[in-house]
Amino acid sequence: MSKSTIMSRCEAHGLRMTDQRRTIADVLEATTDHPDVEELYNRASAADSRISLATVYRTVKLFEEAGILEKHEFGDGRARYETSDRNHHDHLIDVNSGEVIEFIDTDIEALQEKIAAKLGYRLMGHRLELYGVPIKVKPNG
Repeated sequence: MSKSTIMSRCEAHGLRMTDQRRTIADVLEATTDHPDVEELYNRASAADSRISLATVYRTVKLFEEAGILEKHEFGDGRARYETSDRNHHDHLIDVNSGEVIEFIDTDIEALQEKIAAKLGYRLMGHRLELYGVPIKVKPNG
């Protein structure tokens, strides 16, 4: 089963898709990282120089309100975004570089379910963000 594109999800929500919104949707579709609005603006304006930073802000807000994008705050003062239709995953954030590493761990998933059940709940969802610094590997000797 193929995932729906951002464009088809926008149309399903009845959003009016201008050329500039289409360009921003295409940029988001091609993204593999977690860009902030300024990074999205740089990528979108490279494709269409008529796109303003304000247009990107308005479009991102519209897509977020429609549930098409998820907003993340990774402690660096920048809101970052990823599409909300992706498979569940958690994040490890390198506090030195700001790199965001996605991961899935079945042990963590099972433990969260177990904790919720122990407290009398059925887990409906969660977000897990780990913050760390690389462990320096020392040379031999």
